[in-house]
Amino acid sequence: MAAARVRPPSVGLILILSATMLACSGGSAPVSSTGSAGSAGGAAAGAAGGAGGSSTGGSSTAGASTAGAGVAGAAAAGDACTKAKAACTASNTGCNVSGYYFYDNQWNCGPQSGNHCGAESGYACVNADQSVAFVVTSNQPAKNTAVLTYPAVQKNFDGKPLLSSFKSITSTFSETSPHVGDYEVAWDCWFNGLANEVMVWVDNYNQTPAGKKVASSVTLSGHTWDVWYVASSGYLAFIATSTLTAGTIDLLALFQYAVSNGWLPASSTVSQLAFGIEVCSTDGTDATWTVADYSLTAN
Repeated sequence: MAAARVRPPSVGLILILSATMLACSGGSAPVSSTGSAGSAGGAAAGAAGGAGGSSTGGSSTAGASTAGAGVAGAAAAGDACTKAKAACTASNTGCNVSGYYFYDNQWNCGPQSGNHCGAESGYACVNADQSVAFVVTSNQPAKNTAVLTYPAVQKNFDGKPLLSSFKSITSTFSETSPHVGDYEVAWDCWFNGLANEVMVWVDNYNQTPAGKKVASSVTLSGHTWDVWYVASSGYLAFIATSTLTAGTIDLLALFQYAVSNGWLPASSTVSQLAFGIEVCSTDGTDATWTVADYSLTAN
């Protein structure tokens, strides 16, 4: 069952703390940092078991994609993302990549967490069509039961646009996973600042979401999902009933379904939409995830 967890703040970056406290058997997104350096500080939300987090406020706005600083030359279409072609590398740090922010967020590691974490690092590339790719290699202890890291690409929304103002929010991806240990590949989506978190799991390896299953085999965006909900913390998770390693997901359809069932407020504003991997364990060996041709379009 899920256990409490506390997410440490990110120094020098705006922080929003979530109320979802989960172990790896529960699975929820860890704190994320912004795409551009913000002011230090944050806001905390209390919940049974502790506090968690994400942060918003990068350079992106709804329907816009602004090239970030430090972007290397775009790779040719279909090229693999290699270190030689990387726009940036990160280990518990982040960088702007083609209108997104790539952040290797080792949020639950170090003395403040009480967890022993192994090495992790990643690098990100820009494709010719301005989609992004990233590769992460992690080595986390066998049988670990807490989410330790969430390497991901983020799209941040500074202007707090209303979810109801969007006509389309879609995201395209392809990913390759190591199938060892304990992890899931997922979108982590934040609304109303810290108040509501919606996850969309597409590749689940040995995890069980937190909360109570509130819907089964719901067909949305051409796939079926089970839906789990924690009313006390505003956490919602769509879990694909079969593994998805590539495709285009109509995220807005999932969000609207959540609104129609009262799990997400109709007046919600969009804070951050991220896609990455919650890593709990790699069985004590190096494990590599590759995400290719990732993009998100919000209009």
